Amino acid sequence: MSVTSRAAAGGPMRIRDFRMLLAGAASGQLGAQVTLVALPLVAVLELDASAFQVGLLTAAETAAFLLVGLPAGALTDRMRKRPLMIRADLVRAAAMASIPVAALAHVLTMAQLYAVALVTGVATVFFDVAHQSYLPQILPRDQLVAGNGALETVRSTAQVTGPGVGGGLVQLAGAHLAVIVDAIGYALSALFLLRVEQPEEQPEPATGGSLRKDIGEGIRFVTGHPLLRVIAVTTGLANLCTAVLMATQTVYLVRVVGLQPGALGLVMSASAVGGLLGALGAAHLATRLGQARVILLSVLVTGPFAFLWPLSGHGVLGAALFATGSAVASFGAVVYNVSQVSFRQGLCPPRLLGRMNATLRFLMWGTLPLGALLGGALAQSFGPRTALAWCAAGFLAVPLPLLFSPLRRMRDLPGPDDPLAGAADETPPKAATADGGERTAPAPTR
Repeated sequence: MSVTSRAAAGGPMRIRDFRMLLAGAASGQLGAQVTLVALPLVAVLELDASAFQVGLLTAAETAAFLLVGLPAGALTDRMRKRPLMIRADLVRAAAMASIPVAALAHVLTMAQLYAVALVTGVATVFFDVAHQSYLPQILPRDQLVAGNGALETVRSTAQVTGPGVGGGLVQLAGAHLAVIVDAIGYALSALFLLRVEQPEEQPEPATGGSLRKDIGEGIRFVTGHPLLRVIAVTTGLANLCTAVLMATQTVYLVRVVGLQPGALGLVMSASAVGGLLGALGAAHLATRLGQARVILLSVLVTGPFAFLWPLSGHGVLGAALFATGSAVASFGAVVYNVSQVSFRQGLCPPRLLGRMNATLRFLMWGTLPLGALLGGALAQSFGPRTALAWCAAGFLAVPLPLLFSPLRRMRDLPGPDDPLAGAADETPPKAATADGGERTAPAPTR
């Protein structure tokens, strides 16, 4: 039975290779969410870092999207995706394992944290571009929303459990030892990917193609499509604001709200409950309201709740307000991401998937290091509460590009054969089948 018929009969979970991909995502995401709490706490509690240094650390984690984002897409389209993801996992595991080793030897410094953040960031760029480009090889087009919803459910579940586990480990064993969970998670992710059996041929090199030409083709595909352009602008603005939050929330929760590491982890876990609910309900909302409407409403309705962050104060009530604001914002972000990533994957021809995803990641995630530096500078100069207030104001502006785009008049997003979908490419998009053939062909936040 083909992948398409199996998926139609029972959905993506009936496909073994997708289950392996999902298990790998679960392992890697759980470790990453532990580190989301532990790594800034290594800087704040063990190295006495300033607010700006924590912002710089966050910027280092995301700088790779600016540094290698575009060439990563062109290079990924020239490689087999699964071996690339396995290598990226192993690099990330080794980099994270170096932190507890250095701490136990009493030689850990902020310089090493910056280096580890940068190395893992570069590996993550290649992993994420390959991962989003690999999923359409595992699933047929009509199962991409369900598949991405399942991946988002895994990510959101890790966001619920990981920070609580991370905060507890920090309190029990120290921040530097908690980071080892991330290294183990990446190693397990590589092992699950090794068990994927889907045949994958080496992509044929483009005749006379250069890296610069390949990058340009991906840029033209994205900038030539009106909906991809507005998605890039909207998500880039949202990520700029999110990076301000990431750079300041640990300092704010520890030094203003007054939380211990265990309580901080619980607040971040409670915040992620909204993301889990969004992942579970994204496909239903897209079907009931329309994929285009969900993209707009998800950010329009949830954005104002960001003001709960700067309004939160010291103690339990402050922690509850902060968690509530984060939960609602996470719900909106996940619903938005499932719809827009599925649309992108189905719209794009397979040969351009890596470059399309990398170009959008460059435009959308390239704002993260800028936002982290901005958040660190604001927190250092005016205090973390002021930084969060500017962050919340920014979230109110996120829906504006969508409101001034063709998407505001749509209920559903165009399919690959609709006139608007062809704006970026004259050839009808196709997606790979399980046997390596093609069929006419479509999904993230972040």
